[in-house]
Amino acid sequence: MPWKEIVPVEQRLRFVIMIRHDFKNFSEACRYFGISRKTGYKWGERFEREGLAGLEERSRRPRRSPNAISNWWFQRILFLKKERVHWGPKKIRGRLLTTTVERPVPASSTLGRILEAAGLVRRGRKRRPVGPVVARPTLSTALSPNEIWAVDFKGWWRVAEGKRCEPLTVRDEFSRYVLDLQAVPDARTQTVRERFERLFEQNGLPGAIRSDNGAPFASDQGVLGLSRLSAWWLVLGIDLERSRPGCPQDNGAHERLHLDIERELRGAKLEEQQAGFDEWRRSFNHERPHEALAMKCPAQVYRKSERKYEGTPEDLTYERMESRRVVKHGCISWAKHRIFISTALADWSVGLEPKEAGQWNVWFGRLLLGQLEERTLSFQRVDRTPSCNQC
Repeated sequence: MPWKEIVPVEQRLRFVIMIRHDFKNFSEACRYFGISRKTGYKWGERFEREGLAGLEERSRRPRRSPNAISNWWFQRILFLKKERVHWGPKKIRGRLLTTTVERPVPASSTLGRILEAAGLVRRGRKRRPVGPVVARPTLSTALSPNEIWAVDFKGWWRVAEGKRCEPLTVRDEFSRYVLDLQAVPDARTQTVRERFERLFEQNGLPGAIRSDNGAPFASDQGVLGLSRLSAWWLVLGIDLERSRPGCPQDNGAHERLHLDIERELRGAKLEEQQAGFDEWRRSFNHERPHEALAMKCPAQVYRKSERKYEGTPEDLTYERMESRRVVKHGCISWAKHRIFISTALADWSVGLEPKEAGQWNVWFGRLLLGQLEERTLSFQRVDRTPSCNQC
C-alpha cells in the first residue's frame, strides 16, 4: 500500500535509510512510499543538512503574502474601534472608505476577524423565533426626505447625580437624519411645540409626523386621539400617523435609535448631558454609515423641506361649508345649542358639511371627525385613528 505524501517522521527516516544504503534504487523507493522524485530529493537534502529535525513536518504557510494586512491597517482599525466602541465592522469600513483614499480598504469580513482577534467584538447568539410571526400594520414608507418625521420621548433615566433626563428625539424616516435630540425639562405641550417651531424654521415642514399614542402627541380622551399638539400639526397641513397602542415595534427603527442613545450616553452628568447629545447627533448624522443608505451617512442623503414654515395661521377656513369656532371648553354653537367636540380643538374652527337630511359631517382641516345629528343634537365621533392615508 503506497504511503501518503505527508507521513510521520519515522516513515521519512525509513525512506532516507533505504536510499542511503541502496536497499532500493531511488525511483523504486519513491514509488514504494508513494511520493514524487522531487519530494524524495527534498527529504534527502534536509536530512543531510539538518539531521532528523529536517524530516519533521513544516508549515506550508507562505512566508510572505501580498494580501496580508499591514501593521498600519491594524493600528487604524483598532483606533477607530476604540473611538467608536459600539460600531461594527461594516460601519467601521464605511467610515474608512470616506477617510482613507490613499489605499484600498479591507473587506468587512477581514475587519471582523481583526476585531475578534483583538477581543473587541463578540459573536451574537442566534435566537430562534418564538411563536408565530404577527403581521405589523401597514405604515407608510417614506420614499424621500421629509415625507415622514418620527418623534418620541426616549423614556427617562437617572443621570450621575440622580436627576431625571428625558430626551426628545425627532428623526427623518427616509434618511435616518436625527433632526433633534434634546434633554427637555418636561413633556408639556408648550415645551414640545417650541422645539418643533425651531425645527420647522430650520428644516421646513414634513408631509407627516409619526408618533405613539402617548402625551403630548395624542390623547386618549380627544376625538380621534387628537391632542393640542397634534391638532396644531394638522392646522399646519401635516398629516398624522400613529403606531398601535402598546406596540413599540411598529416604529422599530426609532426604538433602535433610542437603544443606541441610552447605551452610549447614559451615565453622564446632567450639565454635560446636552453637550453629549449634540456631539452624538453630529457624529450620527455626519460620520456613522448606514446599511439602509448604501453605507452613506444620513447627512449625505437628507435635504431640507421645500415646504417653508411661515408661522401658525390665525384660523382654518372651509370652502362651501359652514364653520363653527370651538370655544375653550371644547364646544361649538349649533342650532342654538352647545355641542361638545373636543378641548384639543379649542380656538380653532371646524367645518360643517351637509350630508343627509338632519346630518352634518364635521371636519377639522382635512380630517373627518364625525357627524352631527340634528334630531338628537348630538355629535357622533368617527371611530378610527387618523393616518397619512386618511387625512
